[in-house]
Amino acid sequence: MNFEFSEEAVEVRDQGRRFLAGQACLPMVRKSLDGDGIRNEALWKGIVDLGWTGAAIPEAYGGYGMGYEALCVIAEELGYSLAPVPFASTAFLAAEALMLAGSEEQKQAWLPKLASGAATGTFALSEGPGAIAPGAVQLRFEDGKLTGTKWPVPDGATADIAVVAARDGDGRIVQALVDLRGAGVTRQPLDTIDPSRPQARIDFDAAPAELLQSNEDPWDTVLSLLDRAAILTAFEEVGGAQACLDMAVAYAKERNAFGRQIGSYQAIKHKLADVFVALELARSNAYMGALGLTSGDRDLALVAAAARVSSIQAFTVASSENIQTHGGIGFTWEADPQLYYRRAGAMAVGLGTLAFWKDRLVGALERREAA
Repeated sequence: MNFEFSEEAVEVRDQGRRFLAGQACLPMVRKSLDGDGIRNEALWKGIVDLGWTGAAIPEAYGGYGMGYEALCVIAEELGYSLAPVPFASTAFLAAEALMLAGSEEQKQAWLPKLASGAATGTFALSEGPGAIAPGAVQLRFEDGKLTGTKWPVPDGATADIAVVAARDGDGRIVQALVDLRGAGVTRQPLDTIDPSRPQARIDFDAAPAELLQSNEDPWDTVLSLLDRAAILTAFEEVGGAQACLDMAVAYAKERNAFGRQIGSYQAIKHKLADVFVALELARSNAYMGALGLTSGDRDLALVAAAARVSSIQAFTVASSENIQTHGGIGFTWEADPQLYYRRAGAMAVGLGTLAFWKDRLVGALERREAA
């Protein structure tokens, strides 16, 4: 079994690493803490010019057709740099939702815009706190209009379109495509732990929308979308965890206490070793998820849940131990470790909590054993 990325994907990764290294993303993230949550247009334009927004979108719909391999390595580099852009909500959620269940007309109308960066999108599922489940969806879709509220919605305050989970007049779960700049839509930014990964409340008051058509049960399509997004998000979290480890190791080598580098002390060595183990476990699960995405593995739900669980755990421990390794300076406002800690906390609940994905992992294992 080959777990190496293709030469094309490696080239995309290396190109992305060089580009993002020159963008000073951490100062952009810090700026958002001061209340300026507006995305950096120059950074977004550079990402669009590199073709990342259309990486996994087929050429027939204006994309580059590079597939999931390219999207995975892009996600890892974005996670490493903490780039404050609406990439995940657009590429992992909106574009994937349209490719999974959109009609040909809907795909032709919106995928080229998402691929070119002319529009951004998101997926609206949650309606406040609580577990992800069909019963939690109460937003109504009747007579071609949406009525109700969704929150939190990733990048919901700035996205142009959203795919929304709702209930039709007969109480069945459906997915609808809505223009967020149209009539009947009111948006309000929410305060979150990571302002560089913004969330919003969206109120729909008879907002015009179009049904998405799926060949499977609409709720199963929602779960399929979450599985795909979980794997891509896992790569982003692996990138963030790697950045935390690199930052902690670098500081442990330069900081001296009692005449020695702090990295020479066993307590610090053990902390960083624990981070390394968690990171490598997450990376291997993410690679397995990438293999599932590219091969159409029928066990996609299993590998997605494994990747999601291990990546949440890795980024959480890496961001925490990065602060601890930095000691007294690590807790200060001026230090950068908090930026990764904030992002880890936000991403840990962005697609459902750790408990949700653990339950999904156990369920997938039980189904495989029963087959």
